[in-house]
Amino acid sequence: MSSPAANIPQHVAIIMDGNGRWAKQRGLPRIEGHRRGVETVRTVTFAARDLGVRMLTLYAFSNENWKRPQDEVGALMGLLEFYLKKELDTFVRDRVRFRTVGRTDELPEGVQKQLRRTTEETKCFTDYTLVLALNYGSRTEMVDAARAYAAAVAAGKEKLNDSSWATFSRYLYTADMPEPDLVIRTSGEMRISNFLLLQAAYAEFIFTPVLWPDFTKADLAAAIADYNRRERRFGQTSEQLKPAPASK
Repeated sequence: MSSPAANIPQHVAIIMDGNGRWAKQRGLPRIEGHRRGVETVRTVTFAARDLGVRMLTLYAFSNENWKRPQDEVGALMGLLEFYLKKELDTFVRDRVRFRTVGRTDELPEGVQKQLRRTTEETKCFTDYTLVLALNYGSRTEMVDAARAYAAAVAAGKEKLNDSSWATFSRYLYTADMPEPDLVIRTSGEMRISNFLLLQAAYAEFIFTPVLWPDFTKADLAAAIADYNRRERRFGQTSEQLKPAPASK
């Protein structure tokens, strides 16, 4: 694995989009686009690590995706379970920590079982983490966090007058994760679709026209190069970010 440069985004989050259009352009069923998208997940997972990224979060299935045709939803769940079973040995061999965010307890039991197994068998790895956002929606996350926080206040575990982002963020699904530095959306759509709305408050965004099944390591490297050219100010001015002159 290459050594991360000073300005490599340590947490990259990707909205994977374009599987259906990729299949349609080729006269194939939508599920073929999803199968090809799974291959891209495998490629990008290790490409990100090679490029110096420490955490990769992939938006795999949203709360709203349940509205899709049931045969497509069923096929997606089957692909997810197959992917997890197939990749587990690779994750262990290559020391990839796996985790999820979202209401995974609402997924099919077979998928839940494989998620638990993959999470458990990789939890000791610390160098690189792959996160799948499954049955995830940022608004749902906020509701769940607000409910949990309110319960903590009622139980005397938190003090309402001491509320802060640092305190509240501990109740998000992403409580122990760093905020994303870079968010990428494939397929040319320019929206974030209810993904990490709070966590990405200061992230850099890149929208690429490349459909997810066609997204390569070179595309990821180009996005990181674009990120490297940007100045992240977090509300400050460029002048404030300049190092102070050395005293004589």
